[in-house]
Amino acid sequence: MSIRHGLLALLERGPRYGSQLRTEFESRTGSTWPLNVGQVYTTLARLERDGLVAPGGEDSAGHTLYAITDSGRAELHQWYERPVDRTNPPRDELSIKLAMAVGAPGVDIRAVIQAQRHATIKAMQDYTRLKAQALAAIDSGKSRERDDVAWLLVLEQLIFQTEAEARWLDHSESRLVRLSLPADRRAEPDQPQAAETDGAAVTAPQPRASRTPRS
Repeated sequence: MSIRHGLLALLERGPRYGSQLRTEFESRTGSTWPLNVGQVYTTLARLERDGLVAPGGEDSAGHTLYAITDSGRAELHQWYERPVDRTNPPRDELSIKLAMAVGAPGVDIRAVIQAQRHATIKAMQDYTRLKAQALAAIDSGKSRERDDVAWLLVLEQLIFQTEAEARWLDHSESRLVRLSLPADRRAEPDQPQAAETDGAAVTAPQPRASRTPRS
């Protein structure tokens, strides 16, 4: 997560002070990734060191304001245009846990998967409930629509992520079951392969049996 670029994005809308940036960042992301004020001011100090922000005076309450510079604006727009790098994926605790549990003495890996499945499904239900609330707030016209739409996008990403995790857990359990079978029973049965087309599963056509011409 780029706190650095998130703060630059907020500062592009006008000068702000540290606590204000923290509040707006959490509002935009629904507090999915909470910040503390120390993180904000440490990041601001680095941005100032790099010439991307500059002190912008004080507000009426005496808060020190920060403003984005031309270099900071250029850096922000390069960030928007640059794809997120996936060549070094972040460490995933669940993947590491299952990898280490395989063959570990005294560990029932299927129980580990089942416990995680319950937690994943609960998280998916919680995200879906929050999504309904965000949609209701937008439809009511009584919300800060920009923040609610931004929060909705974050929630939908979390929903898709948990759905994928649930499918991966099912796949992992099936894989372990197959590997536990004797070698002569591991061959997977011939099944139609599902292809994804516009979000819908489509069964791949099976080859027809050749017909022998009648004499």
